Amino acid sequence: MSIQSTIEAAASTLPPSLARIATVVRENPSTVIDLTINELAERCSTSVASVVRFCRAIGFSGYAPLRMALATELGKESAQFSARGAFGSEISDDDTLRAAVSKLAALELLAIEETVGNLDFTVLDAAISDIDAADRILLYGIGASQFIAEDLAHKLLRVGRNAHVITDPHEAIASTVLNTGRTVAIGFSHSGTTVETVRFLKTAGASGAATVAMTSAKGSPLALAADHALFTVVRESTFRAGAMVSRIAQLTLVDCLFVGVAKRRFSETMDALHRTREATRMLRD
Repeated sequence: MSIQSTIEAAASTLPPSLARIATVVRENPSTVIDLTINELAERCSTSVASVVRFCRAIGFSGYAPLRMALATELGKESAQFSARGAFGSEISDDDTLRAAVSKLAALELLAIEETVGNLDFTVLDAAISDIDAADRILLYGIGASQFIAEDLAHKLLRVGRNAHVITDPHEAIASTVLNTGRTVAIGFSHSGTTVETVRFLKTAGASGAATVAMTSAKGSPLALAADHALFTVVRESTFRAGAMVSRIAQLTLVDCLFVGVAKRRFSETMDALHRTREATRMLRD
């Protein structure tokens, strides 16, 4: 995982003094290269000791190793995405539309590459096995995560799998305790801390269902509640509440799950896709 993605993933778990440093570095990673440790501490209204603790929290022994590693990372990424315009800083009010779109495209490409590059295929395969064997697949997410759940459910339904997206939190909990055959419950939360989604997965697990979490946060309540935790690796844009880059990474994992399930019964899948495509084509004609 890249340094910037590590900071992104750790930011929500850091204490306030370290979180301020994470925010400054996320907004402009080159700040670490441009400023001394004393200058960065002053910029973040914190102490030099806090900067050192921040470095250790993201896996570095001190500020100098972080500066060197981040300089190398930014150099590689700048070369990789130079054709797309400015890279390595947040979208700003001064950016042209072209520059803002170029930065966003670079972040989304990186999200796909890093998510797949850090994917635990043993966990993915185990999740696919449980989904393939399930009589019932329950999917739940709130806000933007609901759209991700709906995308996976749509794909699974098209190949004959019994998949349901539940939008009401009470119905989600109630559905997990019904004994209707082998069940898989899949919870979606970028932060991994959405209370309703965590409760859904815990209740499902306690009722005997296999559980799958899709989140960006290792060690989060959602990840800990799941039998199989799949992680996205993202650096969200300035407009974080819009769930742009994180959504792309989640959809990548959705497609990985679907392809894995589809390959388990390849001929059946191809037949189902053909028949559902023909049926919907008739509606359009």
